[in-house]
Amino acid sequence: MSDSTFTLDLNEDQKEIREWIHGFAADVIRPAAAEWDEREETPWPVIQEAAKIGLYSLDFYAQQFFDPTGLGIAMTMEELFWGDAGIALSIVGTGLAAVGVLANGTEEQIGTWVPQMYGDPDDVKVAAFCSSEPDAGSDVAAMRTRAVYDEAKDEWVLNGTKTWATNGGIANIHVVVAVVDPELGSKGHASFIVPPDTPGLSQGQKFKKHGIRASHTAEVVLEDVRVPGSCLLGGKEKLDERLARARERARQGGERVKNAAMATFEASRPAVGAQAVGIARAAYEIALDYAKERVQFGRPIIDNQGVAFQLADMRTRIDAARLLVWRASWMAAAGKPFESAEGSMSKLYAGETAKSVTAQAMQILGGNGYTREYPVERMHRDAAIYTIFEGTSEIQRLVIARTLSGVPIR
Repeated sequence: MSDSTFTLDLNEDQKEIREWIHGFAADVIRPAAAEWDEREETPWPVIQEAAKIGLYSLDFYAQQFFDPTGLGIAMTMEELFWGDAGIALSIVGTGLAAVGVLANGTEEQIGTWVPQMYGDPDDVKVAAFCSSEPDAGSDVAAMRTRAVYDEAKDEWVLNGTKTWATNGGIANIHVVVAVVDPELGSKGHASFIVPPDTPGLSQGQKFKKHGIRASHTAEVVLEDVRVPGSCLLGGKEKLDERLARARERARQGGERVKNAAMATFEASRPAVGAQAVGIARAAYEIALDYAKERVQFGRPIIDNQGVAFQLADMRTRIDAARLLVWRASWMAAAGKPFESAEGSMSKLYAGETAKSVTAQAMQILGGNGYTREYPVERMHRDAAIYTIFEGTSEIQRLVIARTLSGVPIR
């Protein structure tokens, strides 16, 4: 007798939430997209609108995060980024810092700090996850930001410069990854909460970017930043135990210990893949509509195989990317390990798909696709980051290859 329990259908609650998010993306995000892209500023009014309806809130993201099917966050990301990637990233950027706390923090730390990342509808806040550095992007072992424990005061003193931080410098809460034991390389890292208005933390350079321009990206400078011992995520006892295990493994010639930054990125990769799917889908839909309406040589251009076949390939890649994202999301929720680097697979394929599909959409629109009167050029600029941030496509391939082979491929 065949097993009929397998399904790819969303349940009624999920469908209702998806329609609600899609409505906000269509009615609020998309009409504002061009303006905030040009301004290159954080769209606070849009974030506030999202907060007013409960879309920018800890409760909503916790509900989606704990969706037993694992598809809540993936579905949310796809619909928001279908609206516009820059604005959507401003709305969901806080989530990376929240995941950093959820992945590494105690229950008390989660309860204390995550609500402060969002604020409330009348006074919205954002948070920043600070991992990358000028000389330490994919190479997390090259990190130089130091955290030194002052036992007499039970405080950690942080010094260094972080870069590429979404919401860096404007955030209410900063989650900072720092080196606590330089001899252990990436295994000697820990994550820290930097509370609001902590002396010594300042915003450095704000970057002017090719895409996702409504999302604030900047350096974060840490000069003798003192935080209480309670701001070490996971606590000192857990850190000391982890460092002791890492030192023992290093002595024995092994080093299979997960570091704080990697735990965050591993948890977030399928969600980032879902964002890329949303961008790709938006560009595909615009290109499809255009191809059906644009008449050349007496017929719609979709009547030409050269255009029709492009659209067929675009849709096929988008659906394949979504399936990889959904598989990884479901596996994470079910507690299944990514034994073949399924999280990295989903981010790799979805990111490459977004870049390819948006380029094809521009081509189908021809000269119109290259102008700012149509949104596909913005979508193409936005898509470019998805083969770069949260681990470049090259790093994803390296992670996948190492996972499959079990050997340190270089």
